[in-house]
Amino acid sequence: MPDQSVSGTTQSPLRGPGLLTGLRTRPARQRQTEAASGPLVLAIDTTHEFGSLALLRGTETVDEVLLHAPTGFAHVLYPQLSRLLDRNGIALGSIDCFAAASGPGSFTGVRVGLACVKGLAEALGKPAVAVSNLQALATFAFGEARAAVIDARRGDIYGGVYDWRLRPTAPEVVAKFPVWLDALPAGDLVFVSTDFTPFHAALAGTRFEKFLVVTAEPALAGAIGRLAVARYQAGERPDPASLDANYVRRSDAELFWKE
Repeated sequence: MPDQSVSGTTQSPLRGPGLLTGLRTRPARQRQTEAASGPLVLAIDTTHEFGSLALLRGTETVDEVLLHAPTGFAHVLYPQLSRLLDRNGIALGSIDCFAAASGPGSFTGVRVGLACVKGLAEALGKPAVAVSNLQALATFAFGEARAAVIDARRGDIYGGVYDWRLRPTAPEVVAKFPVWLDALPAGDLVFVSTDFTPFHAALAGTRFEKFLVVTAEPALAGAIGRLAVARYQAGERPDPASLDANYVRRSDAELFWKE
């Protein structure tokens, strides 16, 4: 798998609809070969400052690129998608299923990724899958119980607990880290995060002090794509219009309006 990393601050502002021009039809033999090796999935994560894109053939990651966009992904996403497809000789019309991180994360970032996937999937008549970032994080750990953690800033975390089949065993929440720890189920579990550094100190003196912590890769698009492949192969073909954001908590605008 090529190791790619791109800073979003230097990309040219191309528009998304340009991706839909010049679609190529695959020969029947090529389609048959691809069908035998699994669906071709394009996965996108724009929910945090570090995002990623991935192309997967079945459960195999063909290419994954880490993106850094501290000022947002709106101006870098489509140029990077074009480069990813061109680098691998893939026509956009060849994608069997689109996948996007649905959050939790940056409210604007979540919307950018979902809007991109919805638009492309609807234009091409293809299914689209929304995947929780926390569930994607859980794929990097192992064991009967996996506690995924994302820094939500403002002193909060996004947290979710999953079993070995990656099924949630409790609702995903936003909370103070110590409060979330108190609510975790009894028994062993493995913590997983892209950066657990801010949380280590809070484990001291708790029953979790000796528990294993797994550091996941910052690029989650590959994991998001694999979860989407599993759902696609299980017969799920979600309508792109049904995709919804997983904000976990209300936006500042909603909180202000309620006050």
